Amino acid sequence: MTPPTLDDLRRYAIARSLFRPTTLLKAINRLGFVQADPIRAPARAQDLTLRHRVTGYRAGDLERRYARLPIEEDFFVNYGFLPRELQALMHPRTARKKWTKARWKKAHEVLEFVRAHGVVHPRAVDARFAHGKVKNWFGGSSNASTQLLDGMHYRGLLRIARREGGIRLYAARETTAAQRDVDATIDRLVDVVVNKYAPLPARTLSGFVYFLRHAVPQWHESRKDALVRAMARLPSATVDGQTWYWPAGEDPRSRRHRVADEVRLFSPFDPVVWDRQRFETFWGWPYRFEAYTPAVKRVRGYYALPLLWRNEVIGWGNLSVVDGRLVPSLGYQRGRPPRDREFRRELEAELARIEEFLT
Repeated sequence: MTPPTLDDLRRYAIARSLFRPTTLLKAINRLGFVQADPIRAPARAQDLTLRHRVTGYRAGDLERRYARLPIEEDFFVNYGFLPRELQALMHPRTARKKWTKARWKKAHEVLEFVRAHGVVHPRAVDARFAHGKVKNWFGGSSNASTQLLDGMHYRGLLRIARREGGIRLYAARETTAAQRDVDATIDRLVDVVVNKYAPLPARTLSGFVYFLRHAVPQWHESRKDALVRAMARLPSATVDGQTWYWPAGEDPRSRRHRVADEVRLFSPFDPVVWDRQRFETFWGWPYRFEAYTPAVKRVRGYYALPLLWRNEVIGWGNLSVVDGRLVPSLGYQRGRPPRDREFRRELEAELARIEEFLT
């Protein structure tokens, strides 16, 4: 077949990710995984991602409806929300960091406490067991009970039942039978990644397979072979010296991949812009997430949202809410916005959608 052009790949990447808005559960199933982040600027990343893909979505809908849906919080290639069926493929999970017998004794004591109470707040666990304080990964102090609950959740002993004020409440998790066919299971996990982020440059595909060490550390030795199998079975093409991969049965050159004449402001973790290598290849300038960059070194802002116009990311926006009103601060890679009237109209429409989403 004639290889797709870079324009084909760019159009395909946008159009397939921005599918027609649907229900919350169907959108999560179609995405396969929704990355989470706690920063609200002006809303959490998971909400900013879902607002483009769920009909009538409002900030916080995922948290409000979570307990009624067959979805889970867990680690995949990073932390987020995923269908329960997908989570089951990754468990029982054997963490890379081994616990001592004393640590396991504490975990089983907490598990008995959780089972007796159904759903527990971390404060209740801390009050019951008084595990004390520990140093966290960024040098501060955390409750030892919180770290223990996190570790139990990761190892599949607990699940997130719901959240209250953003705080995770825990329940006991049912034991999952081990997967019999490891290779087939890893291939399914790889397919979830490819389906969400396609088309993927070869280096990105390799990186995602490496990131599966978070999802299935017990199978870390199988990842290399999984990457070889993926590169052999997935459709691919070399464009401008770079090899790209996408799901079987799709054609990046198809005319059905149409990009609407719309403005979109994306979360920094949205699948359209997540891969920084692909971003720069598609749009010719580097985008970086700067929330953890010292303020004096930031180029585009604390939580700059990439701004898409038609099939080009032409700038970014920092959004805040002051006295109940959305206050946008926009920047453009070329120094100024497009001059056409259609852009101004579509930008106003996108900001209006964000205001409604935040209500």
